[in-house]
Amino acid sequence: MATHRYDDHHRDVHGSGLRAAVFGASDGLVSNVLLIVGLAGADASAGMIRTAGVAGLLAGAISMAAGEYVSVRAQNDLVAGELEKERQALADDPEEETEELAEVYVERGMSPEQAREMALLVMQNPDVALEVHAREELGVSPNDLASPGTAAVWSFVAFAIGALVPLVPWFCSSAAGVIWVSVAAGVTAAATIGATLAVATGRSIFRGVLRHVGIASTAAMTIHFVGVWLGSVVQL
Repeated sequence: MATHRYDDHHRDVHGSGLRAAVFGASDGLVSNVLLIVGLAGADASAGMIRTAGVAGLLAGAISMAAGEYVSVRAQNDLVAGELEKERQALADDPEEETEELAEVYVERGMSPEQAREMALLVMQNPDVALEVHAREELGVSPNDLASPGTAAVWSFVAFAIGALVPLVPWFCSSAAGVIWVSVAAGVTAAATIGATLAVATGRSIFRGVLRHVGIASTAAMTIHFVGVWLGSVVQL
């Protein structure tokens, strides 16, 4: 069979991998940049910054993965419960479910006769009927649910990588100027994330980079001044 010329026209927008990876990397990067510049502003030692950075990386990655797993799992459990109700309704009152589906097709532009014929055709196969009703009434596909484990792994790895970027310079040097190397690494990573997301979504690369770098830079400057103020009143 020849490949349809539109088969690869659209991206897969249902999977949670890209969303979890981008969100995790961005969150890990920004949170550890803020932690590092805050402590540096408070005049903390390089050893304290390294320790806090590693702790922030591990705590954030584990928290992100656990939260993503629980969130996706809860969503899947909710969908599973609704699917079971729909499966039971199809078994108990197939005629009413047929009429509901026909009404949906009429709303989509079919004539009542065409809608009725299409609904009856769908209802002949219980599995197809469940999938179609779920898609039309619930907006989900029973066979296309996100994997909690996959989402959790993506989140953990992405957060860890993002959080590691501004921390690496502190393992290479303890000089006074290392904070600027760390900030530069963070800005570069933020720009990379923005550009990658822009390319993946077909949006403007310039705007994507500007948005991510702007948010990270604004937050970092704010936290740095907070750290400077805390450093003047709290002995680290």
